[in-house]
Amino acid sequence: MTPEVTSEAVPTAGAGAAQSVRKGSEQRVTRQRRAVSAALDELDDFVSTQELHRVLHDRGESVSLATAYRILQSMADDGLVDVLRNGDNEAVYRRCAVEHHHHHLLCRNCGRAVEIEAPAVEQWAARIAAEHGFTDAAHTVEIQGLCPECSAPAARS
Repeated sequence: MTPEVTSEAVPTAGAGAAQSVRKGSEQRVTRQRRAVSAALDELDDFVSTQELHRVLHDRGESVSLATAYRILQSMADDGLVDVLRNGDNEAVYRRCAVEHHHHHLLCRNCGRAVEIEAPAVEQWAARIAAEHGFTDAAHTVEIQGLCPECSAPAARS
């Protein structure tokens, strides 16, 4: 996840039209960007750049791995996708269902992610930043554990 950006949003073309691109990014809407956006719209889970590249290749889309990396990074910078680190510390991306700042619960076993609101965390982060004289502070919170489905077999053992 990236820090929230407060700039006016304008709609994008293509399958991700419900999403927006912030004006400050001034990204061109290319065939490759539309292909990446459409693929993300159809995926339910977090995906690495390499996995997304394979999906695009399987669909017959001509998007290089380097271009996929650049597009995903710019989408993350624009707040259009969530970015997390998996167990191998690799960045994984997902089109976000929630359009405002939020956090995630992550299952270490199956990778399931649950989007959560955490007002207490927001208040704590703002207070800590202010106590230390920081302004325009942003934060990311990822809570990792085992989801109920993955915990059930462990409890039976």
